[in-house]
Amino acid sequence: MPTRRQLLASGAALATPRLTMAQGARLLRFVPQADLAVTDPVVTTATVTLTHGFMVYDTLYGLDGDYNVQPQMVEGHATEADGRDWTLTLREGLRFHDGEPVRGRDAVASLRRWAARDAFGGELMAATDELSAPTDRTIRFRLKQPFPLLPRALGKVTAAMPAIMPERLAMLDPARPVPEVIGSGPFRFLANERVSGARVAYARFDGYVPRQGGTASRTAGPKIAHFERVEWHILPDAATAVAALQQGEVDWVEYPPNDLIPLMRRNRNITVQVTDDSSISILRFNHLQPPFNNPAIRRAVLGALDQSAYMTAAFGEDRTLWREGVGVFLSGSPMASEAGLDALRGPRDMDKVRRDLAAAGYKGEKVLILQPNDFPILKAMSEVALDMFTRAGMNAEAYAADWGSVVQRRNSREPVEKGGWSVFISGLSAAGLLDPVAHLGLRANGARAWFGWPDSPALEALRREWMAAPDTAAQKAVADRIQAQFWQDLPYLPLGQYFRVTAYASNLRDLQSGLPTFTGIRRI
Repeated sequence: MPTRRQLLASGAALATPRLTMAQGARLLRFVPQADLAVTDPVVTTATVTLTHGFMVYDTLYGLDGDYNVQPQMVEGHATEADGRDWTLTLREGLRFHDGEPVRGRDAVASLRRWAARDAFGGELMAATDELSAPTDRTIRFRLKQPFPLLPRALGKVTAAMPAIMPERLAMLDPARPVPEVIGSGPFRFLANERVSGARVAYARFDGYVPRQGGTASRTAGPKIAHFERVEWHILPDAATAVAALQQGEVDWVEYPPNDLIPLMRRNRNITVQVTDDSSISILRFNHLQPPFNNPAIRRAVLGALDQSAYMTAAFGEDRTLWREGVGVFLSGSPMASEAGLDALRGPRDMDKVRRDLAAAGYKGEKVLILQPNDFPILKAMSEVALDMFTRAGMNAEAYAADWGSVVQRRNSREPVEKGGWSVFISGLSAAGLLDPVAHLGLRANGARAWFGWPDSPALEALRREWMAAPDTAAQKAVADRIQAQFWQDLPYLPLGQYFRVTAYASNLRDLQSGLPTFTGIRRI
């Protein structure tokens, strides 16, 4: 099998400095945060798969830069019966990559498949009496009660993605990746060019019909693909990725390491951008297996948490790039709360943590941390987690593997000794942290929750109360109570909020906010 360097140097990869100007205008070379281990954005919550998903699939609604919902695949919708009947009308001319038209029944099957995996989708389907496709261009929801968040659910930009795919694929088991990547998005996935651990390739879908009018922003507005081809080059070594950018072998590095940012800023051919898009890093507990099936042990560990240690390890000393003192919701957003944040302040007393763990019943059970060695940010924070647990007197060790292996292992609900796990570290993006409905990590409905499977009837009841609140002030009051309850149940530990830094060739223009987006971007 060819090495990554051989692929970068090969003419077939179109990745050498010998590119002609015409080739440069047609090709965009991107270094993602990790390899694309899973190609189905419904069956995994991996961000790299979500980025891939928005290239090849489309959604009925989109989200703009101000987090407002906009029609995307639909022309619009009409509501009747006091908000209990919704009719959505698809835009004309939508086609899948296999040439078939997008029909209402494709959307219905796709939404059912998505809702079987997604918490927000599950809420919508629980409120739905009937979901049907009266015609090829219409989709109808008959609801048990009004659900004003319906467009927001169908336009969510966090995992799982409400991707529209052909009915024949959407009817397959939602727990297993579909065998073909066929969407109606602006790019086609070139499955025959995929080289695991090295390269992923896409071609512009010439049959894509962008929205007319409006402004391209996040996943909303007209999606215009200026590049004929996009290649993802998998370069897990950060220094290698930056060197490739400096030498013109790639055009864009999604997550450059903070310690190399000064070097890149001195290069006039590279633009380093601190985006307005942020995420909260989290340490997710396995609530099914010892020791973290015991809430008292989870609460004891909270006393060891130093958010600044995690943020510094992953993002450096520059505090303009990250924040500590972070709770459940996005800092600065309407639902952000101060409830319980005192637990994160002040010196960490590890002797007290050890006493609290003993009082909680910790008996030396192994704590296995899933550590992705080819994902530098998560690797750095996993190493801090190992140090934190060790200093707290816990029997901790790391399972060091590639990201794909970590993604597979975190599916296991077995004990550590039988292939399970205790904790892993991930990030939740800003769009999913604005309220408790789309919040992936906050859902606590047991077996149907995100990996870790927390079960908290109190948190679930508060989420439903938030959804029924009549106005923002009432929602805010419930959000404060949610965060207070969060510190009791601790479905995860919040590790801090960080702003996405990206680096790209200075001749690129019009990068969108949010996830890496390959429409709108162009070369001058």
